[in-house]
Amino acid sequence: MPIVRTVSRAVSQLLQSSGCGCGISIVPVRFIGVSPRQVASDAGFHSVSFSESDHPRVLITGGLGQLGVGLAKLLRKRFGKNNVILSDIRKPADNVFYSGPFIYADILDYKNLREIVVNNRITWLFHYSALLSAVGEANVPLARAVNITGLHNVLDIAAEHNLRLFVPSTIGAFGPTSPRDPTPDLCIQRPRTIYGVSKVHAELMGEYYHYRYGLDFRCLRYPGIISADSQPGGGTTDYAVQIFHDAMKTGKFQCNLKPDTRLPMMYIDDCLRATLEVMEAPAEALSMRTYNISAMSFTPEELAQEVQKHVPELQVTYNVDKVRQAIADSWPMNFDDRNARRDWGWKHDYDLPELVTTMFSFLGSDSRIAQAN
Repeated sequence: MPIVRTVSRAVSQLLQSSGCGCGISIVPVRFIGVSPRQVASDAGFHSVSFSESDHPRVLITGGLGQLGVGLAKLLRKRFGKNNVILSDIRKPADNVFYSGPFIYADILDYKNLREIVVNNRITWLFHYSALLSAVGEANVPLARAVNITGLHNVLDIAAEHNLRLFVPSTIGAFGPTSPRDPTPDLCIQRPRTIYGVSKVHAELMGEYYHYRYGLDFRCLRYPGIISADSQPGGGTTDYAVQIFHDAMKTGKFQCNLKPDTRLPMMYIDDCLRATLEVMEAPAEALSMRTYNISAMSFTPEELAQEVQKHVPELQVTYNVDKVRQAIADSWPMNFDDRNARRDWGWKHDYDLPELVTTMFSFLGSDSRIAQAN
């Protein structure tokens, strides 16, 4: 089984070099799942809705990535600390471990994941385990295993146990032949990264399981997400996070995209709130199962100018990474999210000035910012 050996070696190298928290471990890949015949016997099921129970029982996979910890905090405030279980294959920091339930969960281990769902009476599952765009291109076999095989395990378990399942998608699910300005919910999708291909696969498989087996599948296409409490994790839009850290630490920032590369972006608080809102939306309000969501759209140059209002001496240079630039050039410049705004009332709070002010407020002021103010 050469793919198993390849993936195992790749996982070992990745964990040693970067400590990536993407919900994987060094085990043989097991292609185990529930057959369509088995799931079809329960085709009439529906997942437990918010109105049918006091609180959902939540599991978050890949929870130590950029979004999982923040999502757990939001959901625990909403549903109670002990009703939200964060999981990953890495050891969490003390503050994360003691903030609420945390368990080891490997999405490539079907049996273990199934036991977690059963033993904890899970009703909602947020599936965040994935390798991002740039990291995925550097290790396609690993990305294929995590992003696709792991998804299959999650889909089968969610269908078998009547879960409400959220799987995030991305601007990377579009390609150079998609309309870019704006990009509607339904259009040509021909991505040219394994990350993008795996996300289109997730969208279509989730919708298929919904229509074929009744799975309560929900998906949002995230723009680039900006947050202050996590380090860049291998995504093409990570420059929009790195610039704040560099502005604070050194006053110098080198961008790996061209200054006029326009991409849709969102502050993490908007992203997490949108995720909760779409999960709580009544099923009958959803005209589709995968939605674009958007907040703002800017270029590296526009972001740098806004940052320099807080750190005037920030020096910005450009050293374009050809791989990341090619990826960015194939992605949407603006998202059309009218369907989300119409169906379940999506509305963002943060535009670019608010985003920058909030990021610096979160990271804390230093002498440069104090002088600027």
